Amino acid sequence: MASHNDLGQKGEAMAKAHLEATGYEIMDENWVFGKAEVDLIAYKAGIIIFTEVKTRTGNYFGEPEDFVDARKQRLLVEAADEYIYLMNHQGEVRFDIISIIFDRNNNHTLKHIEDAFWPSAI
Repeated sequence: MASHNDLGQKGEAMAKAHLEATGYEIMDENWVFGKAEVDLIAYKAGIIIFTEVKTRTGNYFGEPEDFVDARKQRLLVEAADEYIYLMNHQGEVRFDIISIIFDRNNNHTLKHIEDAFWPSAI
């Protein structure tokens, strides 16, 4: 497997652990609908949270969260709409990004951005 895939899986595992440690229930991982994949779908306080995880080995080209562009956001919203329909969820939803940056010494910084974008804004 390519090293960037290993890094991505490591980041998703760290993001999942972070969410669970802060009281979120993980409902699904790597949920696919059409061309979209939602890394983590969590639940907390009646809200379904669709979470995109971005892991990088530096921020030379921008912060990891900067790579969740309008196209990716549209795909996430389409997937979320289907998930909400299938789950018959009547409550609130939210779109979060978890950004993880590793340095040369394998130390990391994790940033959880709640309400990272709004579906109506894309």
